[in-house]
Amino acid sequence: MIKHILTGTGVALVTPFNNDTSIDFEALDAIVNHVIRGGVEFLVVLGTTSEAATLNQEEKKQVLERVLKTNSSRIPVVLGMGGNNSLKLIDEIKNQDFTGVSAILSVTPYYNKPQQAGLLAHFNMVADVSPVPVILYNVPGRTSVNMKADTTLKLAVHPNIVSVKEASGDMTQVMAIVAGNIKDFEVLSGDDALTLPMLAVGAKGVISVVANAFPEQFSRMVRAGMNNCNQEAKELHYRLLHMIDLLFADGNPAGIKTALNCLGLCSNTLRMPLVGVQSTIAEEIAKEVSRIK
Repeated sequence: MIKHILTGTGVALVTPFNNDTSIDFEALDAIVNHVIRGGVEFLVVLGTTSEAATLNQEEKKQVLERVLKTNSSRIPVVLGMGGNNSLKLIDEIKNQDFTGVSAILSVTPYYNKPQQAGLLAHFNMVADVSPVPVILYNVPGRTSVNMKADTTLKLAVHPNIVSVKEASGDMTQVMAIVAGNIKDFEVLSGDDALTLPMLAVGAKGVISVVANAFPEQFSRMVRAGMNNCNQEAKELHYRLLHMIDLLFADGNPAGIKTALNCLGLCSNTLRMPLVGVQSTIAEEIAKEVSRIK
């Protein structure tokens, strides 16, 4: 296995729906082209923002195939593959067609609340079987389990684990992982609002929600931060910060779909149990879209 590092701005793609909640593939094409033209470095398909939990297996296959076709090998594609049944996930990985896929993003098992030893065993098993590199995904706000820095660093030495998407919101934990200085292993931000601070302490990129709508501005901020162009990075960060807060005020991806709707890229339809943002939030998002674009 060869380490393959993905850095810079990745986009956690939404899944656009028609009014009847069927997948809007034309809108998906439009969003993929929009973010690539905006200068992002890679795409993430079937992550949290895609509402993957409400997509069936055939729909997941169709979404991946459509993104790969539209992308046409322009930038790398990362596939979300996680779960809280380790053996089932291993079986899914073994049966997945990875043609055109550069890596997988795999979330910590949710609901079960595994111990740190369980996380080690789970991800080592995933990395052993995956034919492509693995990006770990730590998001305790969704999974009810935090993968501690020491656990991440133990996993980082695996030859097929290349990075972690850190969405714990804990900067001390982020710095502990960076300070571990594991060769060919990087930290990616999983929180748009904390991306610039994380870059400042050694992170090497982000998997972003806001970049669905504002890929040019956000990826420029990330590049500026990574290149120590601090004034430019800070200006872009604060230009986007209120929008980022609004996008998560009533849940993700309800917020980003509202912004994309304002840009004419897709409807703001979600699948239950998710619903759209409150009207007051929608109005504020619309104002921010007009200001930023």
